[in-house]
Amino acid sequence: MSYVRTHTCGELCGKDAGKHVCLSGWVNKRRDLGGLVFVDIRDRYGMTQVFFDPNANAELFNLASSLKPEYVISVEGAVSLRPEGMVNSSMSTGEIEITADKLEILNTSKPLPFNMDQDNLDENLRMKYRYLDLRRPEMSANLRLRHKVIKAVRDYFDAHDFIEIETPSLVNSTPEGARDYLVPSRVHPGKFYALPQSPQLFKQLLMVGGLDKYFQIARCYRDEDLRADRQPEFTQIDLEMSFVERDNILSLIEGMIAFVFERTLDYSVAAPFKRLTWLEAMDKYGSDKPDLRFPMEIIDVSDIVSDSGFKVFDSAVSDGGRVRGIVVPKRGSSSRKECDAIIEKGKEFGLSGLVALAFNSGTPKGVLTKFLKEDRINELKKAMNAGGDDLLLFAAGESRSISVALGKLRLYLADKFQLEPSERFNFLWVVDFPLFSIDAETKRIVAEHHPFTSPVPEDEGLMETAPLKVRSNAYDLVLNGVELGSGSIRIHSRSLQERLFKVIGLSLEQANEKFGYLMTAFEYGAPPHGGIALGADRLTAIMAGKDSIREVLAFPKNHQAICPLTGAPVRPSDEQLKILNLKVNCSSEV
Repeated sequence: MSYVRTHTCGELCGKDAGKHVCLSGWVNKRRDLGGLVFVDIRDRYGMTQVFFDPNANAELFNLASSLKPEYVISVEGAVSLRPEGMVNSSMSTGEIEITADKLEILNTSKPLPFNMDQDNLDENLRMKYRYLDLRRPEMSANLRLRHKVIKAVRDYFDAHDFIEIETPSLVNSTPEGARDYLVPSRVHPGKFYALPQSPQLFKQLLMVGGLDKYFQIARCYRDEDLRADRQPEFTQIDLEMSFVERDNILSLIEGMIAFVFERTLDYSVAAPFKRLTWLEAMDKYGSDKPDLRFPMEIIDVSDIVSDSGFKVFDSAVSDGGRVRGIVVPKRGSSSRKECDAIIEKGKEFGLSGLVALAFNSGTPKGVLTKFLKEDRINELKKAMNAGGDDLLLFAAGESRSISVALGKLRLYLADKFQLEPSERFNFLWVVDFPLFSIDAETKRIVAEHHPFTSPVPEDEGLMETAPLKVRSNAYDLVLNGVELGSGSIRIHSRSLQERLFKVIGLSLEQANEKFGYLMTAFEYGAPPHGGIALGADRLTAIMAGKDSIREVLAFPKNHQAICPLTGAPVRPSDEQLKILNLKVNCSSEV
């Protein structure tokens, strides 16, 4: 008997009745019903029911009765319509079944370490037996979606005259905001390559090389603390273009996103996307990647509540601070206990003096009613666009810190009260980031994104005199409150690049040592250029409705950067260390 399939387990239907077929796959389930045996055979395309009749072939029937879950089998037989009333509409093959005349067990399976149909499986167990986890229809669907997304991206950029070019994986270290993974060189003892955190410098050099439009599905590596949307190794949709301004890149990416969603999800994405400056995003939502599916905008009400006699507000405003608040829709009837719990939660986010004003059928309740007269309360309600059954929450203090804290509270409350999002996918551009910031540990000026980002032209003159006021020509794409990608118009002038390095404390000698090849390239006719990198893992996870990118990766690391399947990372052998001229000095195991 041949185990080469004539069809997959997901393609047969009523029009195939009467065909003699061969299916191969895994036993999903065996059911023994009144002397009859039914077996569901599964592959990544779907599942088909197979019927074994004891009266037709007793030996075949006995073999079928021995089948267990995840046995690998091959079945031959005739396609027949299921009896009336037995059609399974939940299966794509639910109107037919195979009446088997041949069966071969290609391999057996030990009892599984977990139930394939079980929800909420331990993630480490799933990753340890990832080859089993990948058989589950949900995981298979996630990886198929990822494939379709990447294919659509390639098709889109190919249609727009981009060239896909691979850049090196063994590189010199570049500042990208995280620690590098280092690779020792056997040929050059004591020297190391770095794995690329991004192809940043190489794609700029490609522009100097006149390649004009580059893209790459790039593997990148960053040694940083992990979370749901981070992995030590990840994939970027990376691109760079010459002779463009910011709007050209934003428009191109909007078209790509619309193309990908239409092609893979049959979902229409409206463009152009909303834009907010970094200052607007921080003031209105307390985040540079705000989730706009929920209204709950942070509103400044300092002018309305100042001089009210309420000491918390009055003191904050007189000291140069602000009073800001958010509206929680339809929660004005919350009990005192519920409001107190929210206030306590606010303290975790840094809101030591959160104040609640609740409206129940239009009637205000709360401590503020003792200090604000009816006209001020109505003015407050109007300014915040609040309804007669909403809950208003206020905080007072330093402007930026209370906005950030209210931004965290905003997301917590949206989740706590399961607020219905206004749309499935919300895209947003955040632009005009600061070019520089102060490092919290060293107190030194550092590049906010990376040091190859250009300032907006009108702020260039402030680089030496007021660097913290300089806006960068950078832009982030945000999807549902997740930073999906980041990009900028790059510096293409050696003199400007040297000026920026000087602002962040990098001497000309240090700059030449680290980036001399880039700055030298700028002296040979570098064109104006810019680009962006989008997280392919994050994009696919959100499209699949998953909170973690591990759900769309075939073999991810866990939150400790360990691979439960292979055990990596591991200590190298003494022989390996000897070849590399290395010694390991570590007091504890990973």
